[in-house]
Amino acid sequence: MLMATKTITVKEEAYERLKKFKDGKSFSEVIMDITEDKEVDLSDSAGLWSDVDRKEIEEKRKEFREDFEERFSE
Repeated sequence: MLMATKTITVKEEAYERLKKFKDGKSFSEVIMDITEDKEVDLSDSAGLWSDVDRKEIEEKRKEFREDFEERFSE
């Protein structure tokens, strides 16, 4: 089966960010992965954080943000 293709233009920075997700995949596969619709039922997570200290949550969020910025700010 022949699949249609499209050519797109992206900024160099966008290309470099997208390239970090490749890990052996094609760019098409990466784009499909990161744009996949995900249905989330918030009731599945109700109460999950009730026994976690707010300060601990804030510290984890800060660590995550710093890690994310370090990885993707190039």
